[in-house]
Amino acid sequence: MSDTSPPTPPKPPEEQGRWERRIETALWNSRFLVMLAVIPSLLGSLILFIVGTMDILKVVADVMGYYLLGGIQDIHDSLVPDIIIAVDIYLIAIVLLIFGLGVYRLFVSRIDQAEVRYPRHPFNVESLDQLKDKIARVVILAVIIEFFRAVVDIRFATPLDAIYLALSVLALAAALYLMSLGHKGE
Repeated sequence: MSDTSPPTPPKPPEEQGRWERRIETALWNSRFLVMLAVIPSLLGSLILFIVGTMDILKVVADVMGYYLLGGIQDIHDSLVPDIIIAVDIYLIAIVLLIFGLGVYRLFVSRIDQAEVRYPRHPFNVESLDQLKDKIARVVILAVIIEFFRAVVDIRFATPLDAIYLALSVLALAAALYLMSLGHKGE
């Protein structure tokens, strides 16, 4: 037979002993240790956004130099891979951002502005499982982008190589389809 009695409510501070109150205060404040993960994650995200943006600006400068200034260095072989790399960098920056803000929200405090104005924003996570799920989705996108970058550089030696590529693309499409089935309600 299960115990259905309600849990005992926590004792108010005036009913606690001095040491019990101090220990529990220290234990509760230890949640701020996650800031050792939050701050570097946000800094890493900022750095990656800057690097991705600089990479895109370099591509823009190369294209303008090639077409407008009659540059002699052909940009066609590096244009798509450079943009794909920048997108990959942005996705990793987003992973760090979601991680940092999600951990902050779960362990330190809710982010009131996000809660009020954007209740369905990706940063508003309710559990560690939901945080892992959101991060996993972005990581999967980054893996897809990395796969796309590898495909751009492929040179087929045999017809079997083309079949392997087709099977890889089919498997990737199936994985995306299955992943979307799990998130239909969102």
